[in-house]
Amino acid sequence: MGKVVFLYRSLAYRNAAADILRKARKLPRGAERSAARRYARALRDLACTEAWLEGRVAREPRAARRMMASG
Repeated sequence: MGKVVFLYRSLAYRNAAADILRKARKLPRGAERSAARRYARALRDLACTEAWLEGRVAREPRAARRMMASG
């Protein structure tokens, strides 16, 4: 049952982030658009962080992957 709850919560965060990004793209450039994009990124990162805390995903940080790919 815990996996199902985790899945729905993670999907809810990701869908909310996608919705906010769609709305932000329609806004003119400015503070409101930037705030919406930051909020969407925070929701997406929260979904990833919860996945990590739950032990569902074993990912390397982006910077480490970039360094390994270029080196």
